[in-house]
Amino acid sequence: MQAIAPWGQRGLFVQAIRSTVNQTSSIVNSFCTQPANKLLTSNIEPELEKPKCLSLRIERLPRGEPVGSAFQSWMREGFPVHRGEIFHSINRLRKLQLNKRALEMMEWVIRERPYRPKELDYSYLLEFTIKNHGISQGEKLFCCIPKDYQNELLYNNLVIACLDKGVIKLSLEYMKKMRVLGHSISCLVFNRLIILNSSPGRRKTIPNILRQMKADKVAPHVSTFHILMKIEANVHNIEGLMKVYSDMKRSEVEPNEVSYCILATAHAVARLYTVAETYVEALEKSMTGNNWSTLDVLIILYGCLAKEKDLERIWATVQELPNVRSKSYVLAIEAFGKIAQVSRAEELWLEMQSMKRLKATEQYNSMISVYCKNGFIDKASGLLKEMSLNGCKPNAITYRHLALGCFKANLVEEGFKALELGMKLITTKKVRSSTPWLETTLSIIEIFAEKGDVRNAENLFEELKKANYTKYTFVYNTLIKAYVKAKINDPNLLRRMILGGARPDAETYSLLKLAEQFQKK
Repeated sequence: MQAIAPWGQRGLFVQAIRSTVNQTSSIVNSFCTQPANKLLTSNIEPELEKPKCLSLRIERLPRGEPVGSAFQSWMREGFPVHRGEIFHSINRLRKLQLNKRALEMMEWVIRERPYRPKELDYSYLLEFTIKNHGISQGEKLFCCIPKDYQNELLYNNLVIACLDKGVIKLSLEYMKKMRVLGHSISCLVFNRLIILNSSPGRRKTIPNILRQMKADKVAPHVSTFHILMKIEANVHNIEGLMKVYSDMKRSEVEPNEVSYCILATAHAVARLYTVAETYVEALEKSMTGNNWSTLDVLIILYGCLAKEKDLERIWATVQELPNVRSKSYVLAIEAFGKIAQVSRAEELWLEMQSMKRLKATEQYNSMISVYCKNGFIDKASGLLKEMSLNGCKPNAITYRHLALGCFKANLVEEGFKALELGMKLITTKKVRSSTPWLETTLSIIEIFAEKGDVRNAENLFEELKKANYTKYTFVYNTLIKAYVKAKINDPNLLRRMILGGARPDAETYSLLKLAEQFQKK
């Protein structure tokens, strides 16, 4: 059994746990298109109901009212200001991105000294000073902190705060200074460095970071492997993902529910359903309590795997939670829609309508997607009108779903009009890389392929290519079908497929053989 982390390291340990939980949330995000700030607000709803909570008083302070008034009312009622209350409040303020309030709170603690400040208190003060006033002010503060507390924890948090600002060069300089002083560098520092270098143009530097990590004798945390796994999963690289997982097991780092969430979702997206099922089983066995984010992932997975009974079982578990979030309703509606259980999706829609105020486009999109996937374009159109009446504007996702519904109903002109309207709207790279967007786009390409509409199939195929979704064989096979139906032989298709990172299978070669019949003599 591992020893309990000493108090000086506990701040870093808490951050590691927080990082792991956030990764589970990111898996859910890859399957949905709801903005992160809306998810964040819904994630913390249950905690707002806790009575006699110092953090709640601070959060509800009117703008401009000093944080001291919350402390005064707290102490007037006979409650002491304990370190635990402060740290709980800080974590909640961080989740809510109320960085200014968090800084005011730590300044009050250092000034009024309700208890003797320790290294973690100064660490939080430094973190929020940099977040609010920049690195230069943080460096000045660092010099003013008592020498006894200018230790390993404070240096690590200084480096992390610099990395959060994207200032890599200065962070590396502080890391050099830490080595000179004999301070250990936290794995969280390396985690941040990996994340900052995870973009396609900078990914080549990640092996160097891992080598430096080894040279500094820093053991990778489970969250380090999760970051590396997510990087591979996000670019649809199953081989790369499994290599990281093998490295994780070789390093004797025990996988947890987050690990299995990443593995299961990646294989489900790749339509490797048998493998996905294996990891779903491991996920359920590794679950510790009813974590809402893990339950959301299971809802998505059982929808992908068409496991209706398991989907109902997980949904029943979600309903037992103190507060069922709107996001969970949205995911459940979409999951039932995937397995063609339209009436069940409608039941949940009506339930969400009665329990939650329908105020987000994403809520309407969930039911519109169900109707469009299952051929109920009239119902989808009716919901679009209701959506506008309730003040929700359709976005690019709405129009992409409607385009699919129109094409399925053979309303070709309306389908192209919906596609055009969606393309005129600004859509983030995150949305265009999300699983629902990619799967809906592929469904439209499949309709074009059946009609032999090569030009439009190729146009949408380019979207999938930008998101690396074309690495999957079934995506390329859909494009080849368009050429076969159009009776066009393109000798470059196989070469394109291999260079694009997809592996031809038996279906590929059968389709290409058919296409050869249309070769010009």
